Order: sequence, then C-alpha cells, then structure tokens
Amino acid sequence: MRNDSFTQLEKPSHQKAPPKVMNVVVLVKQVPDTYSERKLSAADHTLDRESADAVLDEINERAVEEALSIKEAQGGEVTVVCMGPDRATDAIRKALSMGADKAVHLFGEALHGTDAPATAKALAKVIGTVEGVDLVIAGNEATDGRSGAVPAMIAEVLGWPQLTFARKVATDGSSVKVERETDAGILTVESGLPAVVSVTEKINEPRYPSFKGIMAAKKKPVSALSLADAGIDASEVGLAGAGSQVVASAPKPPKSGGVKVTDEGEGGVGVAEFLASEKLL
Repeated sequence: MRNDSFTQLEKPSHQKAPPKVMNVVVLVKQVPDTYSERKLSAADHTLDRESADAVLDEINERAVEEALSIKEAQGGEVTVVCMGPDRATDAIRKALSMGADKAVHLFGEALHGTDAPATAKALAKVIGTVEGVDLVIAGNEATDGRSGAVPAMIAEVLGWPQLTFARKVATDGSSVKVERETDAGILTVESGLPAVVSVTEKINEPRYPSFKGIMAAKKKPVSALSLADAGIDASEVGLAGAGSQVVASAPKPPKSGGVKVTDEGEGGVGVAEFLASEKLL
C-alpha cells in the first residue's frame, strides 16, 4: 500500500542574533574657541577661560557622533560626562541636542588647575556612577591642553582595555574593533568590553543639532555632581596637587617686519646669508 504522508522539516535558521544593546559614555570638554584670543592668567599662569568664547571641543562632537551611530545601530543609551565649571553646561547641552540621552557634570572650584593624571582619576570615578557602562568614547586630545593621554589614563585607572587614536570603530556589543592610525601605518586592534576608545578627526563628520534636538535637550536630565558626590577628596585635584606647574609666562611677542631681499644679480647670496644668520643653514 502506498503511503503518501510525509513530514515537512523546517530549514535551520541562519539569522544572526540581534546585537547587544549598549550603554555608551562620551567624555566631553568645554574649551576656548580656537578662533578667539587665548590668554594665561597672570595670577597662576593657567588658561584664562573667561577671556575667550567657550565651545564644545570639536573632537568631542566626533566622539558624540560615533556614540550616537552605535546607539542607532544597536539600541541603548548615550551618557555625556563632563568635568568643568558651571558654564560647561552649555557644552553639555550641545551634546544632548545632537542626540545624547543624559549627562553627568562634575563641577567645583577645587577642580581649577587639575592636571591630566588627576583629571583621569576624577573622570574614572564619575564614570563609575553611571550604571552598566559598556564603552567609553573620547576625543584623542583636547584643543586646550593637548596632552593626548587622558583617555589612556582613564582606561588604566578603570582597569579596562584602551584602544586609542581610532579612525574607525566597530562593535557587536560584546567586543570592539578599531582601526588605529599611527605614524607607522594602520593597525587593527580588538578587545572585549567594557573598554575605552579615543577617536581622531578622521572618524566621522558630526551631525548638526536640529531645532527639535535643541528643544529636547532642555528637558534631558543633567546630574550635577560635587566632588563629595563623586567620592573625590579636594586634595586629589586642583592646582596645588598638580605634578607640574607653570611658574612664569609672557605673551607672545608681536610679529616684526620681514627682511626683503632685492635681486640685482646677488639675490641668491642675500637669501643664503639671511638663512645662515638665522641658523637655518
């Protein structure tokens, strides 16, 4: 007897599991506008931040953009962390208007003059107040201090992997891979999470905040932390505890007129003599 019955077997699914939702912290800093005249304070030779227009550092805009791209691809939340005076809230709101979800602002007069190692320790403590951090993204260096070392120092304090000077970032929620640009070439570096990544100017082009984003930023939560709130002793930060200090400074001298060499057959000799007098030959 013929049996026409059969059992239909389902094909195995080859769909990938959805990427893990990620909580990303972005470090931002308010800096003097590079187009403004910047001065040092006569009292302690630190940067006089009141003498110039203050803006969100451009490299931080790229860090925010990268965090938002990860959020849009995988879901999750972007938290802005900033250390600075009261008016640094303007830089924070700029990051929130781009699309970040919330912010934490470490403030206090005692922070004035804090050096790079103490800054890293303080920011690491603030990061510790954010629940469930998977990834920290920062700019490779700020345009005011230009130490280029704070992200790596933060990773060291946290005990997390550091992937610095990234021009491309990829993550699946369990690991992160970057293209790291060096003088010797491009390196591909990968680590598990959580980790700290610093990005360069080549990472992306940051978006402009929309009017809707600007209005929404006014309602997004900003947690203001004092030193005590973050568990930081005032003796751990500030100019007095800095490892190095500027003891003297002078304004850059005005440019003088150049030397004009008239060529009447001996122009080449005149140029050579000038370069030799300046010890350039």
